[in-house]
Amino acid sequence: MKKAMAIIAGSILLGLGINVFLVPYELLDGGMIGISLIIKYIWNVKVGLTIILLSIPLYVIAWIYYRPYFYNSLHGMLFSSFMIDVLSPLRGSLKLPILFSSIIGGVLVGAGIGLMLRHETSTGGTDLLAQFISKLTNYNVGILIFIIDGIVLFCGSWIVGLDIFLYSLVVVTVVGVVTTIFTSINRKAGGIFTF
Repeated sequence: MKKAMAIIAGSILLGLGINVFLVPYELLDGGMIGISLIIKYIWNVKVGLTIILLSIPLYVIAWIYYRPYFYNSLHGMLFSSFMIDVLSPLRGSLKLPILFSSIIGGVLVGAGIGLMLRHETSTGGTDLLAQFISKLTNYNVGILIFIIDGIVLFCGSWIVGLDIFLYSLVVVTVVGVVTTIFTSINRKAGGIFTF
């Protein structure tokens, strides 16, 4: 029950952050969300559907080599992708300056991801790739995720331009900080952080 509530709440936060604050300015995030946003900005396809399609090879690998990750993150990835597309009509419903949109969008996305991670589920994606590379090379998973996010942002900079790239760096930084806060808070804390 707690995990289901975390998936629902986290997915809504993700959907709001992406649709209300990131997409109107063509801002990027890292990882699978960032790749899906790049594809959306180029071909105008649905972000959530793209996340699902791009995740298929990673989930096949997870099924073969790392079943706990497959079981723990599949439902989170599917529901969060669904909510991202369901909430897409909210794009353009709130107009804030780009810096505020970068920060608020980053807070919402980071809170959504962090909430799901606290309850041992996730949106899947490139985190799995980083875990596999880490097992093969003994590099730190966090550093690998940072490198993957950097590659995604660099590739996206060719699409969105330098100004949006710089604001996207704000998004990724805020997402990282908020995710870290959510995942490091004591599970026995009161309020919004416990379900």
